[in-house]
Amino acid sequence: MPFSAFLDYLELEKKYSVHTITAYKADLCEFQSFIENTFEQKSVEEVNYPQIRSWIVELSEARISNRTINRKISSLKAYYRFLLKTEQIELSPLTKHKALKTPKKIQIPFSEDEIVRVLERIDDSTFEGIRDRLIVELFYSTGIRRIELINIKLPDLDLEKGVLKVLGKRNKERYIPLISSVKETAAKYLEFRSEDGGLPNSGYLFLTSRGDKIYESFVYRLINNYFSEVSGKLKKSPHILRHSFATHLLNQGANLNAVKELLGHSSLAATQVYTHNSIAELSKIHQNAHPRNNKN
Repeated sequence: MPFSAFLDYLELEKKYSVHTITAYKADLCEFQSFIENTFEQKSVEEVNYPQIRSWIVELSEARISNRTINRKISSLKAYYRFLLKTEQIELSPLTKHKALKTPKKIQIPFSEDEIVRVLERIDDSTFEGIRDRLIVELFYSTGIRRIELINIKLPDLDLEKGVLKVLGKRNKERYIPLISSVKETAAKYLEFRSEDGGLPNSGYLFLTSRGDKIYESFVYRLINNYFSEVSGKLKKSPHILRHSFATHLLNQGANLNAVKELLGHSSLAATQVYTHNSIAELSKIHQNAHPRNNKN
């Protein structure tokens, strides 16, 4: 496998997830197949930019979105950076490449009222109900990612200290404080979980009714189903709950750096995408608080 050293580098040094490494591998193999079939060339290390440009054109003609094309080219860029680092090439063919333009995605968060109405609709008198309520509350009160929630283990939840340990991207750990209502829901869920003799002794916090570890499509359907009952928004997903968490905190005056740490972002730039939804609220605060405006 020509990319094995690079994939090992992503796993062992960059600490990327299996899912991310699989995506990189798929992009690189797809490009290698393209240059073999189009240019009868097997070595990805020796390609030039016009050849890469030909691949971009082919992807575009196949109606692949610019966002997806940019992701594939990003995989190539990472590979060539690795080759530069290991001194296998002297210059990356993508040095002067500019990413394709993509439309900005405006993701509309749930309103506070929509979240309250969902929580009011959940019957928490059953194992499934209290589990679902805790999942919704954790997403909204901590801003964790879907895969982070799925991988929470029982020891990660410390109700006595009121914190949740989360394993984020690149295996980075962070601790998120829990609000009182979440601690109460979690305690109730753990009682149901321990009393249900039909559940196996799994180390993971969240289980299906059959006792299996929950999975990504399960969590997506759960959130989508509940919020479809109260919201007419086009997108209803776990990520929109994460988005709502950040937006509502910023609306209430939370420090951007604090929100960054809670979300597990590596840079402020990633967190700033949530600030556009806070402009209206900030404008209202500004109008009401500024002394010059009050005089008028």
